[in-house]
Amino acid sequence: MTVKGILPRRTPPPPSAGWWAAALPLALMLASDYKLRSREVDQAVGGSADLTVLVEIAVYGAAAMYLVYTFGLRPPTRRTTGLLFAGWVFCGYVAFTALWSPFNPLGIVRGTQLMITMFLAQTLATRATLADLRKLAHVFIAIVLVSVAIGVAHPFPRTRNTEDRFNWLYVHPVQAGIYLGIAVLLTAGYLIRWTTPRDRMWHPMVYLGALAVLSGALVATGTRGAALGCAAGLLVLLTTARGPKGRVDVLVLGAAVAVLGVLAFSDKILAFVARGESAETLASLNSRTDLWSLAMKAYAEQPLFGHGLGASRGMFLEEMGLGGGHNAFVNALVDNGTVGTAAFVALLLTLAFVLLTLARHRTLRADAGMLFGILAFFLVDSITTEGLAAPANVSNIWMLLIIAWAETMRRHGGDPVAPAETSETSEAAGEAAAEAEPRTAPEWSALPAPAQVEGASQHP
Repeated sequence: MTVKGILPRRTPPPPSAGWWAAALPLALMLASDYKLRSREVDQAVGGSADLTVLVEIAVYGAAAMYLVYTFGLRPPTRRTTGLLFAGWVFCGYVAFTALWSPFNPLGIVRGTQLMITMFLAQTLATRATLADLRKLAHVFIAIVLVSVAIGVAHPFPRTRNTEDRFNWLYVHPVQAGIYLGIAVLLTAGYLIRWTTPRDRMWHPMVYLGALAVLSGALVATGTRGAALGCAAGLLVLLTTARGPKGRVDVLVLGAAVAVLGVLAFSDKILAFVARGESAETLASLNSRTDLWSLAMKAYAEQPLFGHGLGASRGMFLEEMGLGGGHNAFVNALVDNGTVGTAAFVALLLTLAFVLLTLARHRTLRADAGMLFGILAFFLVDSITTEGLAAPANVSNIWMLLIIAWAETMRRHGGDPVAPAETSETSEAAGEAAAEAEPRTAPEWSALPAPAQVEGASQHP
């Protein structure tokens, strides 16, 4: 006879690779973007380093030393995947271009940071669990919510161009918009998981409240690229994360919301898009088209290998007063040339293909759809910002995290998906039958055999 305790036993926690799986990526993001001081762009390009820059470098160095000390550096024990290989090719070439950059100190530092970030993504891809990555996503949402509270409670001094736009600390509204857009998509991705509540860490009402706060803060930043990217990301997320039913929901609800928005909030939408700027300014996308014309001339000078990492950040300061290409692909062309841009595009296409393939599996669909929505957000936002192709910022770090997340899903495997049902009843019956049957190994050739967490090392 078994005697049970007075208190019921708690469910054992899911397996985890350790605290580092969430702490290290967040530390790199915060060190890269969260600043307690503001300085001119030319000071950073010139290679001058103050205490904030030294702290950022120290955080990246500490992360690298922890990974090397804990997991070591050794050749991969099994053949790498095409996605990880594409990530290493892109990061390795971008870092290598720092050797001929006209701004060597900046290029070498950024190149080293990019390689450390890819090293972290490789370690996550081979050792982290899905529970680790979900914890990372929720901690990220919480950090952005706290950041919004800081921005409301204690606004820091603004520049002339950002005095009417919301931000926190000395984070530029464009960067704040990227943080908020990612957090909105993560929150929505977990809120819509009606059939898998075990994936949530919070109550649905908490997700709804967080979504309202984050969405309002995103609009308050006045960052049009991030707002448009977030709308595109939500559309992609809803159409992929819930399968055929999600596409029907988007078609019906999307049309209703679009009509309601145009009829009720047309004035506010136009005011947000115009943001008080003249027609000439809007036509040139805040002088971005002039900058891109200048960038194409610089690309024509070094079309094959580019001017080197960090070159675009300093080349346009004297001509336009703007640092960077303000477009991820233009930035890649100037800094990395045709070779580096081809590696960048190949990485994005490979990542999109892997996520779409993973979305075919019922047990992986929610995570794959959420990540695909974030990738769509980055692609749209990259029209006016260069962060996705530049090292040491939230966009680039999250792109590499998406690679690690996708590889973790492939390593854990998923159930095969039956052909798409045409009715809600048949889909519900299929899900109930899948839950009743014992889980078996996936019959999908693109999924590698699951590897043990302790021995699955693929360090370069």
